[in-house]
Amino acid sequence: MSPLLKVVQNWNVSVRKMRKATGFIMKPYALKNSPVFHSQHLPRTCSFATISSEKENTFNYIIVGAGSAGCVLSNRLSEDPNSTLLVLEAGPKDLLAGSKRLTWKIHMPAALTYNLCDDKYNWYYHTTPQKGMNNRIMYWPRGRVWGGSSSLNAMVYIRGHAEDYNRWSREGAVGWDYEHCLPYFKKAQTHELGPNQYRGGNGPLHVSRGKTNHPLHQAFLEAAQQAGYPFTDDMNGFQQEGFGWMDMTIHKGQRWSTASAYLRPALSRPNLSTEVRTFVNKILFQGTKAIGVEYEKNGQRRMAYANKEVILSGGAINSPQLLMLSGIGNADDLKKLGIPVICHLPGVGQNLQDHLELYVQQQCTRPLTLYKAQKPIKMVQIGLEWLWKYTGDGATAHLETGGFIRSRPGVTHPDIQFHFLPSQVIDHGRVPSQQEAYQVHVGAMRSTSVGWLKLKSADPREHPIIEPNYLSTETDIEEFRQCVKLTREIFAQKALEPFRGPELQPGDHIKSDKEIDAFVREKGDSAYHPSCTCKMGQPSDPTAVVDHQTRVIGVENLRVVDASIMPSVVSGNLNAPTIMIAEKAADIIKGLPSLCDKGIPVYEPQTWETQR
Repeated sequence: MSPLLKVVQNWNVSVRKMRKATGFIMKPYALKNSPVFHSQHLPRTCSFATISSEKENTFNYIIVGAGSAGCVLSNRLSEDPNSTLLVLEAGPKDLLAGSKRLTWKIHMPAALTYNLCDDKYNWYYHTTPQKGMNNRIMYWPRGRVWGGSSSLNAMVYIRGHAEDYNRWSREGAVGWDYEHCLPYFKKAQTHELGPNQYRGGNGPLHVSRGKTNHPLHQAFLEAAQQAGYPFTDDMNGFQQEGFGWMDMTIHKGQRWSTASAYLRPALSRPNLSTEVRTFVNKILFQGTKAIGVEYEKNGQRRMAYANKEVILSGGAINSPQLLMLSGIGNADDLKKLGIPVICHLPGVGQNLQDHLELYVQQQCTRPLTLYKAQKPIKMVQIGLEWLWKYTGDGATAHLETGGFIRSRPGVTHPDIQFHFLPSQVIDHGRVPSQQEAYQVHVGAMRSTSVGWLKLKSADPREHPIIEPNYLSTETDIEEFRQCVKLTREIFAQKALEPFRGPELQPGDHIKSDKEIDAFVREKGDSAYHPSCTCKMGQPSDPTAVVDHQTRVIGVENLRVVDASIMPSVVSGNLNAPTIMIAEKAADIIKGLPSLCDKGIPVYEPQTWETQR
């Protein structure tokens, strides 16, 4: 998360004075000023006019969702001038209304929590009360705008470990091992440091390396090495393990979402049509063959038809929800809601996996953090510089260093991730920083707690029941106990001594395992990485939803392409893997042979069996 939690959020007075000078329309939006199709603001029953001219509304492909995966598919599939596409997005464009200008609060990297904390561009989901988390209801923001969650996230570009993809192959996703996934990470990417056997140099997705050179970032990296961990010069390359500077989807000071990278460059193609502020109610079928979708726009019910395929790219919540609304899922559950069953597929909505994380915070004894950057006058200065030149503190999310370590002997590849931030985050950024402080976001990467989601009702506008089942296993509790202890060990090193004040969170009074466990239950939160709810696997696997070619099992002409098809969650942030999934799926849909990079070396610690 960005430390400039309210960079623009509190500008209301000063921004009015800036508008004429900058030419930007910078209207702040209230927390609940949501678009017309937000589920909680629509009437339960509506009478819609129906528009269904099949000939005029027929395309080769219909893509539901213009998010991290949908934007990639929109670009790659429309490269063929003979293919026609319709892309349906529930949210708005990432542009100012009636303008081609970018929406500043999406594209200013430091303003990211402005979008995380309201529902204008956000589905604003919540979980059930979590038994393992003191019955807390957890907040799950998900993108509802061009670019999806890549327009809301912290812009950290992490691929995960090579072994994650080899595990996918063993779990039934044949052809999705590291050798067959690495080329698609590279195909997507243009890295500012140039191409090599791990990095791409010609892709649409611009990736930059952390470069603020903030003294606290330097001290954190030194402290990690003093604690015995290696430095890695590229955690997306040969060696994920260790600490170093992170990659970010930021280009020339602006967020580089998939809307910027893929969708907008393709909009001029005559074979690509897009609709925003639409709400897809269900997939249309003839028998078990998907032939289109029914959606609502401007109070009208419309039909769009696909003579090749319907592709769901709504993400780990929306895609399984739409499958179930359309009659694909557990037959018993669907019948209870009065939904006609098209295909009994019990894995839909199951296997829900997420990354839980917590913040360990330390008071800083020097005025070096970004606490003062959140004061009104300074925020205006930062905002003006960014609007004028796309430089300064507004041009980064400030999560520029981090690392991956193994929690215990016998773990083959890192299972704990760190993001360091020279500031303090409280309640997802909804509460301003209180003092000079720094923190790490730390969490286990491969938790054993697995959840599910189900329909609450047959109403498409009602959010589903989300049950992540956090901290439901003893293994997960032990791993998070280690997260706290290992972070404290790093923070206690000599390199951070000049800056180290009292521990703010958990606090010096939290010492025993029992006290640490209680802290985790009270303060742990989602890292915003829901996945795996439409698991990819073999058709013989009763828990699989799509096959290794992303086709929904048991029906025809229907695919899912997004983070929901991961067989298991990867060891890192999910945006980069989701983009890779869409790049690879595009080649599958086109009927092209899979790219493959054989024999690319990957670091293996020699003492993994005996040392942490």
